[in-house]
Amino acid sequence: MIRLINVTKIYAGQKEPAVKELNLTVEKGECCVLVGPSGCGKSTTLRMINRMIEPTSGTILIDGKDIRETDPDRLRMGIGYVIQQIGLLPHRTVAENIAIVPRLYGWPKEKIKKRVDELLELVGLDPEATRHKYPAQLSGGQMQRVGVARAMAVDPPIMLMDEPFGAVDPIARNHLQDEFLRLQSLMRKTICFVTHDINEAIKMGDRIAIFNRGQLVQHGTPHDILSNPVNDFVRDFIGYDRVVKKLSLCRVEAIARKDFGVIREEELAAAPEIMKRQQAEVLFLVDRGGAPGGILARKLLEKQSAALTTGELKELAQRARKAFIQEDALLRDALSLLLELSVDHLGVLRGETLCGMVSLADIRQYAAGKEVD
Repeated sequence: MIRLINVTKIYAGQKEPAVKELNLTVEKGECCVLVGPSGCGKSTTLRMINRMIEPTSGTILIDGKDIRETDPDRLRMGIGYVIQQIGLLPHRTVAENIAIVPRLYGWPKEKIKKRVDELLELVGLDPEATRHKYPAQLSGGQMQRVGVARAMAVDPPIMLMDEPFGAVDPIARNHLQDEFLRLQSLMRKTICFVTHDINEAIKMGDRIAIFNRGQLVQHGTPHDILSNPVNDFVRDFIGYDRVVKKLSLCRVEAIARKDFGVIREEELAAAPEIMKRQQAEVLFLVDRGGAPGGILARKLLEKQSAALTTGELKELAQRARKAFIQEDALLRDALSLLLELSVDHLGVLRGETLCGMVSLADIRQYAAGKEVD
């Protein structure tokens, strides 16, 4: 959908290029995150795509067509653009701000009104409560949502986003990121997304393009970049916790084991024998309805100097009653829970039903790039 071929930009009075001989392809429906330190050329690259800045040399193609063959204003009308400062017109209502581009296209009033309400609902705002407000009456997070809605007004195939969530507090930012990922899963827009935050890049991007001093240093999937940083700059930019960052790319269900042992309360007295016979590290205590109630670990039982009563076994199992996690949780969250509870195993839930097991050893194996056996 977007292709930059040997694109260079040298600003007047500058010796060094802001962007140097950039070759980059963004596939249709992909979110490519441009990331790097301040002044590395990522925002310049974004602005060249919609001709807010003209390249000094090179070619930029959108859907196979050279953008120089399209009138700049017409080009920008077909590309959604979201910036950190949001850029809402303060003297216009939310509805009027969202309607700017549809009006330029000559849409009828009823069609515009319907589209405004659709978009407000899509970004999680109540049309009745929001459409007549002015930007000053909104929170930072609400304004950012309106900015995203305005960018999507005429359903553009391409969206350019320049640090779109950088001006809001961390809680609102995380929520906006989640909302946008939800929207993207429905819309599959082609997106170029600029940030200086590698964690945001890992979360938001199908692919990441890392820039330094105007040059593209590495381009690949988040997993590829975290697993194989191309040089010391990328390694340092990612951070020493890159192995932990990899855990935010994978959900528990991807490595959860389906073979696990369960035991009911009336069978607890036989737990040590069952573990020995099955060579099980853990047994999950479930009630008559199948709901999980705790975990018995073999290594804890082996530490006991005497046989435990059924009541003592139940109490021991219930100490780990929090050692369960939903299958759609991230491995990062599973690791955090394992460390918090000082346990080696977690039960994996699908709603209220026990459906698997994940261990500290499994997560370690995944982080090392090995297949979980």
